[in-house]
Order: sequence, then structure tokens, then C-alpha cells
Amino acid sequence: MTEIIKKSLRESTAMRWTALVLASLSIFGAYYFNYALSSIKPILESILGWNSEDFGTYTSAYGWFNVFLFMLIFSGLILDKLGVRKTGLGATIIMFVGTAINYWAIKHQFAEGASIQIPLLGAMKAQVFWSSLGFAIFGVGTEAIGITISKAVVRWFKGKEMALAMGMQMAIARLGTALAIGISIPLATNFSVTTPILFALVVMLLGMVSFILFSVLDIKLDKSEDFTNQGIDPADEFKVKDILLIIGNRGFWYIAVLCVLFYSAVFPFLFYANDLMVNKYNVDPSLAGTITMLLPFGTIILTPVFGGIYDKFGKGSTIMIIGSLILIFVHGILAIPALNSWWIAAIMVIILGVGFSLVPSAMWPSVPKIIPEKQLGTAYAVIFWIQNIGLLFVPLILGFVLSSTNPDVSPNKKVVKHAIEKAFNEKLTVNTFTAKEIGKAIESATGSAVDSVVQYANYQAISAENADTKKVENLIYTTISKNIAGIDLSADKDAALQAVVKSGQDAAYQVITEEKLNIKYDYFYDMLIFVGLSISSLLFAFLLKAEDKKKGYGLELPNIKK
Repeated sequence: MTEIIKKSLRESTAMRWTALVLASLSIFGAYYFNYALSSIKPILESILGWNSEDFGTYTSAYGWFNVFLFMLIFSGLILDKLGVRKTGLGATIIMFVGTAINYWAIKHQFAEGASIQIPLLGAMKAQVFWSSLGFAIFGVGTEAIGITISKAVVRWFKGKEMALAMGMQMAIARLGTALAIGISIPLATNFSVTTPILFALVVMLLGMVSFILFSVLDIKLDKSEDFTNQGIDPADEFKVKDILLIIGNRGFWYIAVLCVLFYSAVFPFLFYANDLMVNKYNVDPSLAGTITMLLPFGTIILTPVFGGIYDKFGKGSTIMIIGSLILIFVHGILAIPALNSWWIAAIMVIILGVGFSLVPSAMWPSVPKIIPEKQLGTAYAVIFWIQNIGLLFVPLILGFVLSSTNPDVSPNKKVVKHAIEKAFNEKLTVNTFTAKEIGKAIESATGSAVDSVVQYANYQAISAENADTKKVENLIYTTISKNIAGIDLSADKDAALQAVVKSGQDAAYQVITEEKLNIKYDYFYDMLIFVGLSISSLLFAFLLKAEDKKKGYGLELPNIKK
């Protein structure tokens, strides 16, 4: 009798790489939306009246439910119980819902001064609250899909090109980051501040379809291996008591703490990077994203490369040490006040991309060497949960420090907007211009005036104590009113609006520079925080290498089994 040998679907190179691409596309939109609003921080301040603390609250909201309600831990338990298909589909739906709430919050016109009382935290601007709530819900789905795809990659690539596959998965996801950094400002300035979020909603839907297609392949993988529980022998299923085995593993804790310190030194930096480029390096706001997006583009190329090196040659813990050293160097250079040429920033961002490629390319494929496969979902969930603690508190700290060390910047921007708003409303409301047209003109003039001062003006700003903001506001208002008095509004409407905007921008620029109003952020103390996080990550990279040497996890050994 001839024995029929059934070949697993993952033995097919084409099938396992197709599965990887389909799974990765489901998180592409998440990485896009994660940075869609961070790229337009100056616009949120100039147009919506946000300040750095509001922005810090928003970015930290990503971890609200994941950290305080332990949603990430539950996601890991659900993943180990229900498998990648059901968990992943639910996660993509949650991401879409959170993004939709965020879109509504940014688009909705809240009453002036509207706020919501939060227990223990006090009052929060209504728009900031609802936008943050949407981002928090989105964060639950994003982290769930993140750990789901990590486990899926292990399932499809165990014993094969696992580090390369994880690197490719991260590369595809970070294309979303690069896209957000590169196109969010043009979308917001050429259309509206909500356009980047609307684009995210469309990408989320495409990601949902992609994951459904992945699930079809994953079902075929089950059938090819004759397993009923997504490739896991029922006798080897995850049990809740296995959590104790995970948290009792010292190597696990070293890699988890390294993860939170390393990512806290990079992800929050990306949130503020565009604003840093504008304020310290005098980069045109429309081009700031071009420099920042060099980082994710670098990781797109290098993470798979370093993953392939780890697969073939090993040296995982050594790779993580080198990556941490690079972070210390880059943040240290960026923190030096005297080094403020844009090309220095560009070079440092490129080098940071190398460091950001090294650590993840070795860190995530190292987890299966420390933790058994049946516990991987929960192990990744706990690591991501710890990571989210950092991503929750670090942006809050950064926003607080930035506002505390620059207390007059955000209020001064509001002074400029109020003066332009008053002058434009008086001039334009008596004619045939709609409220939407007037609002767009106010936004354009305010944003252009502030950006021009930050980019081109060179003066020693006066301190908040010595600034007479009432006088400045009145000067801007009277200068604009005088300049636009002679503009004929009865002719071509578009040409008239452009003339009004240009006049308002020029008048505001003139008064701001003459009065030396401070509207430029100093990021020195925030950069010191990043340096401290980088140094701490290096310490835990060394501890992890020592633990590997003691326990023999094989972090320095190749992943591909010959």
C-alpha cells in the first residue's frame, strides 16, 4: 500500500510569503493613522487651538484601555484561545470604529470653551477628549492585530526565515508610517484638517479585506496539517496558569523592559519630529515630513536585511546592543542646541533609522526562543502591554515638559489667531463670503504667518513676563484692518480672498517680528528625556545578553534550522 504524504502549506515559499503580505497589509492602515495627526501638530495648534499638553494627552490616549483596562492582556488570552483569524478580524473592526470616532471629533464644531469633566483628571477640552477616546479605541484594535500578526508569522515561518519575515511585516507596516509623515500636511493644507483621517478610514477598510483573504489561506494551512486548533495540538493548548510561567521568566522581563525603553525613545520622537524640524532646524513645515520620513523608509529597507542576517548568522542580543548605542548617539546629537542645521537633522534621522531597524529585527524573533509557542500570544500581549505603558506616559511627560519650558508659545499663537479672526470677520462678513470661506482664510493666514516666523525670522524672543500680548493682538488687528481696507471684494472672489490672506499674513508677520513675540518651541529638555531612555535601553540589552549566556536561549544562534 502506498502511503500518501501530506505536505504542509507553509512548506510552499509562495504561499507563506503571500500569507505574510496579506496579514501585514491589515496593519498598514494602523501605522498610517497612528502618525496622521502627529504630523500636523502645528496645524492643530494654529487652527483648532490645541496646545502641547493637549497633543500629549491625545498621543498618550493610545494606551488608555490597553494599559488601565488590561485590554492587551485580554487580547493575548483571546488570541491563544480563539486563534489568529477570529482575533484579527475583530481587531480590524475595532480599529475602524476608533478611527471613525476620531474623524467625527476633529470634524465636529464644538462650542467655544466646551469641556468635559474627567474623574481625577479634571476638565478636558471636548474635542481633545473625543478625539483621544477614538484614538484609545483604535489603540485596542491596533495592539490586538499587532500580536495576532506576530503569532501568525511564527506559525507560518517557524524553522524558516522567521526574522526576515518579521522584518518584512514591520517594513510593510512602516510604509504606513512613512506615508502619514509624508502626506498628512499636504492633505491637511490643500483640503482640510480631517482629510488625513478620512484617508485612514479608507485604508482601514482595505486592511479588513486583506485580513479576510489571509484567513482563507490560514484555513487551508490548518487543513494541510490536519490540526483543528490552528496548528496547535489540543493537548498543548494554552492554559491560564501558563501566565505564571511567562512572568516568572527573567529573560522575558529583560526583553520586555528593553522593548518599552527602546520604543519609547523612538515612537514618541516620531510624534514630535516634524515639529522639532520646524522649530529647531527652521525647516519649511511642508517639507519637514520629508526629513522625518527618512526614518521609516530606512527601516522599511533595513529591518528585513538585519532580520535575514539574524536568520543566517545569529547574534540577536549583540544586534540589540548595537541598536541601543545608535539611539544614544542620535538623540545626544539632536539635543545639542548649537547643532541646528537641517542637514545634521537629516543625517541623524537616517542613522536613527538604522538603529530602529536593528533592535526590532532581533528582538521580536528572539521571543519564541524564550517563550514556548503555545504561550506566545499572551507573551507578546504582556510585552506590548508594558510597551503601551511607556507609550502612554512618555508622550504625556513630553507634552508637559514642552509646555512647561515654553509656557508662552501656545498662548501667543492664540493671540495671533484671535487678531486675524477679528480683522477678517469685520472685513468679510459684510460681503457675500460664507462662514466656511472666512474660516478657511483665517486658518490659512494664521498658519502661514506663524510658520513663516518660525522658519525665517531670527530674533531673541521676549519672555512671557515682559510680553504685552494685548498690545500685540491689537497691533496685529489694526495693521491687518488698515492693509485690507483697500482690497476690492466685489470682483473675483477667489482673487479677493487670496489678497486678504496675503495681507493678513504679512501684517501678522511684521508685528510678531517687531514685537519679538515668542512662538518657537525649544525642544532641548524633551531631547534629554530621549537620551535617558536610550541609555536605559542599552543597560537592559546587556542584561539580556548575560541572561542568554546563562540560560542558553540561543539568541546568538541562527534562526534557520539546517
